[in-house]
Amino acid sequence: MKKYLHLILIIGIMMMASCQKETPPNIVLIFTDDQGYADVGVYGAVGYETPHLDQMAAEGMRFTDFHVSQAVCSASRAALLTGSYSERVSVQGAYNHTARVGLNPDEETIADVLKAKGYATGIFGKWHLGHHEKFLPLQQGFDEYLGLPYSNDMWPVHYDGTSLINEKHRKSFYPVLPLIENNEKVDEIRTLADQDKLTTLFTERAVSFIKKNKDRPFFLYVPHPMPHVPLGVSDKYKGKSEQGMYGDVMMEIDWSVGEILKALKANGLDENTLVIFTSDNGPWMNYGNHAGSALPLREGKGAMWEGGARVPAIMRWPGKIPAGTVSDQLAATIDILPTIVDITGANLPKKKIDGLSFKSHLFGESDQSPRNEYNYYYAGELVAVRQGKWKLTFPHEYRSYLGVEPGNDGFPGPYAKGKAGIELYNLENDVSESMDVSDQHPEIVEQLKALGQKTREELGDRLTQTKGKEVRPPGRLDPERLPEERNIHHKGVGKNITIKNSYSARYTGGGDGGMVDGKRGSLNFRDELWQGYQAVDFEAVVDLGGLTNIHEVSVSFLQNQSSWIFYPKKIAIEISQNGEDYKPIKSFEMETEISLAHEIKDLTTSHSAMVRFIKVTAENVSVCPEWHPGAGGKAWLFVDEIVIK
Repeated sequence: MKKYLHLILIIGIMMMASCQKETPPNIVLIFTDDQGYADVGVYGAVGYETPHLDQMAAEGMRFTDFHVSQAVCSASRAALLTGSYSERVSVQGAYNHTARVGLNPDEETIADVLKAKGYATGIFGKWHLGHHEKFLPLQQGFDEYLGLPYSNDMWPVHYDGTSLINEKHRKSFYPVLPLIENNEKVDEIRTLADQDKLTTLFTERAVSFIKKNKDRPFFLYVPHPMPHVPLGVSDKYKGKSEQGMYGDVMMEIDWSVGEILKALKANGLDENTLVIFTSDNGPWMNYGNHAGSALPLREGKGAMWEGGARVPAIMRWPGKIPAGTVSDQLAATIDILPTIVDITGANLPKKKIDGLSFKSHLFGESDQSPRNEYNYYYAGELVAVRQGKWKLTFPHEYRSYLGVEPGNDGFPGPYAKGKAGIELYNLENDVSESMDVSDQHPEIVEQLKALGQKTREELGDRLTQTKGKEVRPPGRLDPERLPEERNIHHKGVGKNITIKNSYSARYTGGGDGGMVDGKRGSLNFRDELWQGYQAVDFEAVVDLGGLTNIHEVSVSFLQNQSSWIFYPKKIAIEISQNGEDYKPIKSFEMETEISLAHEIKDLTTSHSAMVRFIKVTAENVSVCPEWHPGAGGKAWLFVDEIVIK
């Protein structure tokens, strides 16, 4: 009998061990905002300590060559959650409250693939992938959400903390910053003191989520709004660092990491949880002492030099990831989704992604990462490509922090403008990208140029006006023009047209004949049908080739103030028989007012006459108004299709 009971006990223990072994691991993903490469103790932070992150590195793997898809908020987050370059899923820039697009709900996020596996999913922090309900986290695979819909500086508050509501100031363009729970606004962030509470608030909710879901697998995503300006820190850490407020904020983020790790241990989950810590891009350096450091890397946020694209990354899972490992292998945020899928046994998204699983490298089974190539995009421009240790830049202009004095204490300084050419860098011995060696390695240059061309054909490139064959649409709030509305036959199609001022090389609208090609632009200003004019007026003359009886002329303009595109101030339509003596037949005036809508105006005049030449002029706003976030910057005028009937 004893032998029989002993056998039952052994079988029971084996069954329990088997069950424990098959329990899916929990995933915790902590994502900071605008944190520089050097802003963790083990990466070289100066003036403050990050003991919990340093301990994570001591107990796990620290990456020194880890990259984001783009050095800007929304694009970076889309890539992280979908495992795709942001170009593939058509998320660009940093959405604000005027955005009428978002991450397409048809894309599958980390939350989607894990929820299908039975995981509880929660996000506490900054979303920034579309603030309208159809784009919010609960429609993108998450069960719970508490956070900000976009960046914490998108609010009507001056840098010194004074309210600008109802004042004539560019910050008044923004509504009060909402705090959203699930799909509803539950509070507002109105003051700098309110910002001080955010790190603690989201940490407490993260800890609560862990406790609530301790008996089932979960995916916890904590995208901190900090250390993005305006900085906010609780009294626990205010004034505690030698570096100043930025150091205080980083110490509190480190505290938050510690609280999450402590909650995992307290609930018996520590040894079955993968914890990932990384950042969305490099530091916003023109904020001076309120910005981080990317040293020894070049530049920061807003450009795809290593200081903008390369970020700290630490991953910890006791018993799975070898303790104290430092990886110098190339990896990226787009690789996190397929790695998690590989670890959990979930299914990859049905649509093509760009990420590669580095599970074997993470677990110490391989010295090599599967990634050997990488594409550096910014705002739809392929600015560089990487292969192994080699990085080749293509000719482009970029935001620079060199040669200008940064701001301080929450106030920004100006930007400089940099220009890059065909430049080759060996990142193995020149991580600062200071020595162009393209002349010494022409064969590598040609090899990487070919790689860039392959990438362009797949994902597009504004620099070369290449349309990618594998680009998927973003989610849209507004319906597109129907094909029958976009394709229009009229008497101007294919006629000669003379355009006075140069249109942008980024928005050519199809070239010189784009205004009379029978195709009208959609609400998507990147559809390659609009002609864009930056800070210059539009003037075009259509030559019908001979006297023609006309009775109607119309022209379309686009407004998308979140992208600095405004309706023109004045529009005039004139006709002539000889091309010298013009008769005005209709003029329009449009007020430049705050508008959250993305919309198209078709301006039409009816006038029967025998004419040969038709002139259309439009006066650009030229400079973004003082109430706009881009106040003083160059405004855009987008025009398409002069329709003649």
